[in-house]
Amino acid sequence: MSDQPTSARIRVEALAPTYAAQAEAWAERLQLPLAGDAEFALQLGDAGLQLVELGPQAPGPVRVDFVEGALAHRRLYGGGSGQMIAKAVGVQSGIRPRVLDATAGLGRDAFVLASLGCDMTLIERQPIIAALLEDGLARAAGDLEVGAIVAHIRLLGGNAIELMQGWAGAAPQVIYLDPMFPHRDKSALVKKEMRLFRPLVGDDLDAPALLAAALALASHRVVVKRPRKAPIIDGAKPSYSLDGKSSRYDIYPKKALGKD
Repeated sequence: MSDQPTSARIRVEALAPTYAAQAEAWAERLQLPLAGDAEFALQLGDAGLQLVELGPQAPGPVRVDFVEGALAHRRLYGGGSGQMIAKAVGVQSGIRPRVLDATAGLGRDAFVLASLGCDMTLIERQPIIAALLEDGLARAAGDLEVGAIVAHIRLLGGNAIELMQGWAGAAPQVIYLDPMFPHRDKSALVKKEMRLFRPLVGDDLDAPALLAAALALASHRVVVKRPRKAPIIDGAKPSYSLDGKSSRYDIYPKKALGKD
């Protein structure tokens, strides 16, 4: 997601006095005000850190929850290694690749892969979204079952292109990209998260550079998630794609994943 400066007005709020000190710490870290007129609020309360749009017609808050809700259902009943994302990154019998998710967002796809046994490194360059993800991972770490899954997840903040170009240590076997896709009409605003995040992150207009950096770093393959009918990213062409109902995975193989 984009690290371009946001014009959205955001304040930090503690939902109870016991969270005031933590709210102040987040406000200082993210360089956001604790009061004043705002379009959005980053709130800290019993459920953790959440982002909410302010106003009478606004949707509810967005937070990262790996323990309950949709992700818990997908972890338990989502199809395991038969899921399309698992096939796209190369999960198969005896093979659990090391994956870098360079456009982590709220970490849903990364959590699915971690739950299947992949060691995951995540990059999120929008600081507020990275904060939501960091908070969700921290809360999940305290859960007996889910804590063992998020132990396989490492989160990095910063510009993914720069981090990949300066990568030190063993290269990730697979790099996974899910760039924000420019919306053409208001139907893209229906989803609550898109309505919240568009003012913060915009579109990934540097997706071609992101793909090029991923192809230079990954040892085995790059996987790009796209809306099903969207064009491929400019640059190298994928060797093949896996198509789903609403999205597809473009696969850029470099060498076969083995059981090493």
